[in-house]
Amino acid sequence: MVTQIKFGTSGWRAVIAEEFTFANVRRAVHGIARYVVSQKPQTARVIVGRDPRFLGETFCAMAADILSAHGITPLVIAEAAPTPAISYAVIREQADGAINFTASHNPPEYNGIKFSTPDGAPALPEATKRIEAEIVAFDGGSVVPAPRAKPAPHALDPRGMYLARLAEIIDLQVIKKAGLRVAFDAFWGAACGYPDSLLREAGVEVASVHDYRDVLFGGHAPEPDDHLLNDLRETMRQTKAHIGIATDGDADRFGIVDQDGAFFQPNYIIALLFDYLVESRGWKNGVGKSVATTNLINALAEHHHVELYETPVGFKYIGELIKADKIVIGGEESAGLSIRHHVPEKDGILAGLLCCEMVARRGKPLSRQLHDLFGKVGSFYPKRENFRLTPEVKAKFTGRLALNPRDFFGRKVTELVRTDGLKLICQDGSWVCYRLSGTEPVVRVYSEAGSEQDLDKLSAAAKQWIFE
Repeated sequence: MVTQIKFGTSGWRAVIAEEFTFANVRRAVHGIARYVVSQKPQTARVIVGRDPRFLGETFCAMAADILSAHGITPLVIAEAAPTPAISYAVIREQADGAINFTASHNPPEYNGIKFSTPDGAPALPEATKRIEAEIVAFDGGSVVPAPRAKPAPHALDPRGMYLARLAEIIDLQVIKKAGLRVAFDAFWGAACGYPDSLLREAGVEVASVHDYRDVLFGGHAPEPDDHLLNDLRETMRQTKAHIGIATDGDADRFGIVDQDGAFFQPNYIIALLFDYLVESRGWKNGVGKSVATTNLINALAEHHHVELYETPVGFKYIGELIKADKIVIGGEESAGLSIRHHVPEKDGILAGLLCCEMVARRGKPLSRQLHDLFGKVGSFYPKRENFRLTPEVKAKFTGRLALNPRDFFGRKVTELVRTDGLKLICQDGSWVCYRLSGTEPVVRVYSEAGSEQDLDKLSAAAKQWIFE
């Protein structure tokens, strides 16, 4: 049976040699090429890039051949490149999109395809549905007229243009003058030699970790999460670094470690950077966040008299706000953010460098800055959990999501939000959000309360509501 290729919130991902096969990659690329031709029949140009995963070079060569066969000029990036750098290259080169072979933070046995549209943003659902339909048409033998000539691939290196843009955004001199010492963990990924090189050229002391290619990513997922950052912490200890920054496999996600080794969850980083950008840049045009991201941002928006935009989960929706210049910063609790006048795509490198600038300018570790933030707008303690569901429990729970509860284990529910899943907002400011996964029998549960003790109670209640 032919595999149905579905593009989710961040493209199509699958296990290499199971569903991510040469045959299926060809089908996917043919579908993308047909879509591009439908949008621009003449002189289309599409960037082809990758992260450092196994067979990435082979997939890029294959994609370039297929694009050429459709009359599209492939702009091929030879080395592994960060997703945000590819996004910026689409904008700078005025390309008609980008095919990026990456599975982002997924384990090493995965690979994937992200497709960016001509604005440098992740393809919106209307585009990915068209691509899926073009794959089906290709499978059925539907023929696209052959081009008059097959364009030869052109080489493209996005590194210089992207780093030059970051140098315009980040106040590197503030970081240098503060004498900030930085440790950077590339997780064997696409950001190797990106933020650390930029900082070193500015005269900042940087120690790099895992800054070489390893297609197995050290034997685990290239995800800059708390439990995988011990090598970064050790390097920080040895170099007496003031901050540790990390990126995932394709550098669209970030991980931040404070000078005492404490991991700072992305919810707090987005809130701190929002507050900092309003303070340091004077921007007050709005702030964007997914429905599952901390309401600390809501409180800060009110404090700064800034309009709040709450989106479904998926950075493509934040990207639309950035393109329209409606927001200072947009972010998701899953460690994705970007800012005004930058790419409409998650940028983990930018996030780490902005944190360095913020710590340098304010002269305070992140823990102290968060304490000050809580002093301004109150305390917020968020949490995310995943629960696997049996078919019976999933069917019952799916029905429950259609209910309109007015009480949640003794808490009065004052608002129901169905932007994405079901979010119950309680009178005391605490909330729970339930989202069913579209790809596996899992429910994602996000909860937030005003104290750690209350969060424990709320989290227990949130789990009970699923299985009772």
